[in-house]
Amino acid sequence: MINDKIIIKNAQENNLKNVDLELPKNKLIVITGVSGSGKSSIAFDVLYNEGRRRYVDSLSNYARQFLGGTAKPAVDSIEGLSPAIAIDQKTTSNNPRSTVGTITEIYDFYRLLFARIGIPYCPIHNIEISSQTITQIINQIYNWKENSKLQIFAPLVSNKKGSFKNEISELKKEGFLRIRVNNEILHLDNIEELDKHKKYTIDILVDRIILNTENRSRIYESLGLATKYADGLVSVENLTEKKEELYSLKLGCKHGDFSMPKIEPKLFSFNSPLGACNKCNGLGFIQQVTWEKMVDQDKTILEGGIKYFGDKLSGYNWEKFIVLLKEYNISLDKKLKDFTEKEQEIILYGSKEPINFKVKTKSLTVRKYDYIEGLATMIERLNLETASDFARNYYKQFFATSTCDKCNGSRLNQHALAVKINHKNIFEVTALSIEEANKWIKDLKLSEQELKIVNLVISEIKSRFKFLINVGLGYLTLNRMANTLSGGESQRIRLASQLGSKLTGVIYVLDEPSIGLHQRDNEKLINTLKEIRDLGNTVVVVEHDEEMMLESDYLIDIGPDAGIYGGKVIATGTAEEVAKKETHTGNFLSGKDQIEIPKKRRNISEQKYLEIYGAKANNLKNINVKIPLKKFVVVSGVSGSGKSTLVNEIIYKKLHNLTSHGNHFDIPGLCDAIKGVENIDKVVRISQDPIGKTPRSNPVTYTSVFSDIRELFASTNEAKIKGYAAGRFSFNVKGGRCEKCQGDGILRIPMHFLPDVYVKCDECNGKRYNEETLQITFKDKNIADVLDMSVEEANIFFKNQPKISRKLKYLKDVGLDYIKLGHSSTLLSGGEAQRVKLATYLQKKATGKTLYILDEPTTGLHHHDIKKLLVVLNKIVDNGDSILIIEHNLDVIKVADHIIDMGPEGGNHGGKVIAHGTPEEISNSKISETGKYLRYILK
Repeated sequence: MINDKIIIKNAQENNLKNVDLELPKNKLIVITGVSGSGKSSIAFDVLYNEGRRRYVDSLSNYARQFLGGTAKPAVDSIEGLSPAIAIDQKTTSNNPRSTVGTITEIYDFYRLLFARIGIPYCPIHNIEISSQTITQIINQIYNWKENSKLQIFAPLVSNKKGSFKNEISELKKEGFLRIRVNNEILHLDNIEELDKHKKYTIDILVDRIILNTENRSRIYESLGLATKYADGLVSVENLTEKKEELYSLKLGCKHGDFSMPKIEPKLFSFNSPLGACNKCNGLGFIQQVTWEKMVDQDKTILEGGIKYFGDKLSGYNWEKFIVLLKEYNISLDKKLKDFTEKEQEIILYGSKEPINFKVKTKSLTVRKYDYIEGLATMIERLNLETASDFARNYYKQFFATSTCDKCNGSRLNQHALAVKINHKNIFEVTALSIEEANKWIKDLKLSEQELKIVNLVISEIKSRFKFLINVGLGYLTLNRMANTLSGGESQRIRLASQLGSKLTGVIYVLDEPSIGLHQRDNEKLINTLKEIRDLGNTVVVVEHDEEMMLESDYLIDIGPDAGIYGGKVIATGTAEEVAKKETHTGNFLSGKDQIEIPKKRRNISEQKYLEIYGAKANNLKNINVKIPLKKFVVVSGVSGSGKSTLVNEIIYKKLHNLTSHGNHFDIPGLCDAIKGVENIDKVVRISQDPIGKTPRSNPVTYTSVFSDIRELFASTNEAKIKGYAAGRFSFNVKGGRCEKCQGDGILRIPMHFLPDVYVKCDECNGKRYNEETLQITFKDKNIADVLDMSVEEANIFFKNQPKISRKLKYLKDVGLDYIKLGHSSTLLSGGEAQRVKLATYLQKKATGKTLYILDEPTTGLHHHDIKKLLVVLNKIVDNGDSILIIEHNLDVIKVADHIIDMGPEGGNHGGKVIAHGTPEEISNSKISETGKYLRYILK
């Protein structure tokens, strides 16, 4: 029976409360429940970690030190466990060299394909390059008219200046009699010295001969002699037919101005010196100091408009800079926004001619006659020379990222880009969407020999394309950088790879794979998961999507609520069986608990708008978009339709630059104009990025409520008597914290090939503070006791402290009442981090001119939590501010005041606004995929 089930006994990991659970093997299992209820603890911390730990423990000590160990989860036993593979939401790679093509390994097969059947073309003359043997050359020559008069030349010089005295002298010694100089045959003895200031094309006349059978051996020898002197080139002139052909033994242009190295797979790798662009080193982009980053446009130089100098207008570099300005008559009192391009270039890159200026030393002052470098040149030099991280971080503020102007973002050098298949080079093929590339590979017309060479390669590429399209990623391009993928996209890429591996007997653990996926593509994803299951695997999915729950073989509901109020298995069985239970999930599935459609939507007539004109970044098709302000606006559409480009790349970055008082941090996506900016004084993007990178960061430090709590403790009589200020109650600085663990509460003990062990600090017993600090109490609770409280407990505890209570209430309002105040930020999910940020911004007074931008805020949220979130978001709008959300969740879309629906498809087939208006108006659209699903909901 154990072979049919995975049996977990007494799991106590995180908030799990002695959970006993049986999971059927080779089934699609969905684990659901409210946020923070313990779903991930069962799926990842218990099932996956134990499966991985058992596998790693089977390896040698040597191998384990590289793989890293995993601590045994807090569980009595797990029976029937198979090897486990986790496919979570973490972005595949932060390495800028990692792309969709490299992580799917399709790019490796492309490199092989182009190396084996690619044809090189000269980038200068756009003609095919080929190498030939002397036998092949002579066979071509004998296709000419018999008895033609031939002249065989060895090309020596091509359009170069010089007298070439030494070369001509050497040719005389070798016994040659004539050369051709700029198309004129000259006898070597009659040549006067050539003018070194003129350009010449010089060919050695090797032989004059009649084309017939008797002369074949002599022609062969003459061709060989010519190629010897001309580095593999030979030119044959047919005087009878009045034509001339250039041949090459090497892979080079017949005009002699472009040659190819040996074509091998490494040539097409942007991670190899052989193939990478030598300017950007294969990154496709360069970082350089820009005018926008270096100056405050609204100031003059004397007012501190040059950020490098600021108000400190003194020192050696400033004195040199003044000399430069005087030399070119550049005003110190003119607004920097009024500087001409020529003036900007001088300030950035310095003098074009040497300038006289004074150099002060300790003992004397001397004059120096030299070029003066510009500020961009100087900052880039100093950035390379410094060994200080502090200095490097300072210089970083002046740099902006732009596409490499040498390779135009292709990452490759001209030799790699010169090789083509069906008139496309490898970069052009990777720039196609996966669906377009799939069609391109299917339509390849190859000879029988070529097909025999690359048949296996094409078969591998096709199968990978099929899996990626099946999980709804057909809109992605292979050159898309991995660090720009959403968590859902990177997860589905790895899912497609696993489908291709065709493993059996494995437990796959997935974390919300439906994130970022339009309802239309959900069916493809579910079919993919079923296909993995049908191979003989157990698929465990942490998910909130209704369709995924209904299609599962077995549903597990964790709850009943979050944090300390969760951690129990409250329902198991089929979706139909769980729907009969009185739980949050059961009520949602049965329809008892629904998010109501607003009876009346906010009026949009006579409304102020944010208007975007000519948006054309990425796949956007030169579109115009009107966004009503002071409303709840949703941008919807199928995956890859252009939502993130419009909202994050254009609207957010453009508004951020325009409303940040001259501090231009980001280069926005391309658009012609944005109108209505005067109606916005601040743009706030609430992303799912972590709220902190260290374990010391937590919800109360991020929301600043901890400052108020520390002030409260410092105001107690005991603290005043001992002279303790608020800093005494910080675990980030010396004084009040435990110095043994430096305020972490835990100690990390490296264990070489075993997993690192984290133990509670034996000096402070995990409380972070020293004994003297913990003696200060408020209502019989010390600072460590407060950090151990949940938000709900703390809200009650501080109910008579309005400043603290108000901030904690916002955390509760966004559904984080279960989180402990001292909960480490590194342990928060993306959705939890986003809601902590939302609670922080809710504390600020509404201005009526703030635009809040959220990207899929329902990520990680149960239906029950989405209801809470919508209350908060609507409260923001009711206070007069604006909400702009990218979302696929129909419960959010249906309550919006206004929808902008993108499409009609993803990638190159998207980028248009196909419908806009209220949810009811969108549901009437015949071409909107979102409208199709809204029609069903709005009945």
